[in-house]
Amino acid sequence: MPTQKDRNSSSLFLVIKLLNPLLHHFLNLLFYFFLLCFGVVVGIIVHSSLEASSLPYYPTVQSVSQLVLVTSPPPPTSPSPLPQNYELEMFLRPPKINIMHNMEDNELFWRASMDPKIRSYPFSRTPKVAFMFLTRGPLPLAPLWERFFRGCEGLFTIYIHTNPSYKESMPQGSVFLGRRIPSKRVDWANANMVDAERRLLANALLDINNERFLLLSESCIPLFNFTTIYSYLINSTQTHVDSYDLPFGRVRYSRRMYPHIHLHHWRKGSQWFELDRPMALETVSDTFYWPIFRAYCRCPDEHYFPTLLNLTPSLGSRNSNRTLTWTDWGKRRAHPRSFGGPEVNVEFLNWLRRSDKEYCEHKGVDKTRPCFLFARKFSSNALDKLLRFASTVMYF
Repeated sequence: MPTQKDRNSSSLFLVIKLLNPLLHHFLNLLFYFFLLCFGVVVGIIVHSSLEASSLPYYPTVQSVSQLVLVTSPPPPTSPSPLPQNYELEMFLRPPKINIMHNMEDNELFWRASMDPKIRSYPFSRTPKVAFMFLTRGPLPLAPLWERFFRGCEGLFTIYIHTNPSYKESMPQGSVFLGRRIPSKRVDWANANMVDAERRLLANALLDINNERFLLLSESCIPLFNFTTIYSYLINSTQTHVDSYDLPFGRVRYSRRMYPHIHLHHWRKGSQWFELDRPMALETVSDTFYWPIFRAYCRCPDEHYFPTLLNLTPSLGSRNSNRTLTWTDWGKRRAHPRSFGGPEVNVEFLNWLRRSDKEYCEHKGVDKTRPCFLFARKFSSNALDKLLRFASTVMYF
């Protein structure tokens, strides 16, 4: 039988067993209480420190003397406010000088082919004429063009495609400075000549303000002043691509172009064209017809643009079927006639300004309007006379 001592021990063990959970719970409450008190004390200390740092500082005499001896830096100036739509215009406007880039043709054409569907512009915009010069090297008539462009900044852009090996640069202040685009080799009557023309168009399309696109050579001259030509082009509702269908123009058609290009689609015309923006976009975006021309056409520079317009009725219906650049081909010449100093005089220039009435009347040109705006081919030894007569005949 258990003794009294054993019974007391059992009772004590039972009491401890019953009190153990309560003791454990009490200790937990005590721990959380001390933790809460610690947090409150830390919060009071931090709050007091923040209030002290926010109080105004009243310097002592000693600190004032120290402040006088130390020169404080001037307060930072706030940046001047940017013009409205600054970011948008910087994105859309290419640089005015040095338009070189490292894009390959496929990337260039892809970027140039982008066309906004919303026709209203969210910024102030002045339409410009892109003057695209396809040259072998130098621009021997540059001084004449410098005078032509003088005082008309903001209404034109210039693009030059030249032999990539040509290294001469334009003088400071020239309108041609920095206007060379990445160029490749060009051969007469070769498909790479149309590649160069499309490359010029693609670079010009990167400027959203360019509305009219004019192809010229280094031997071209303007027949009127800039204001007359700008107004003529910007207000025109037509493109100016020479395009005709005559028996001798069909000689270069290849049956291998069939069935995509039929003989009745085939057209011929002058290489020197003037396009509006929709037609320029159509040209650089063409990945269907141009490979066919490249593969099978001889002298595509005289056939690609006229035929492409004929294959695109929505654009061809707005074409005037004539060029704006006068050229003297004579009778059955392989190359046009060139004009030097002896041929240039007041009578000749005035005749050019009124030239070829029969051609213009056949094309339906209003007799009160100029038929041609430019002429070629003029050599470098004609420059002196052209500069002499520019103010009295061409009025620039």
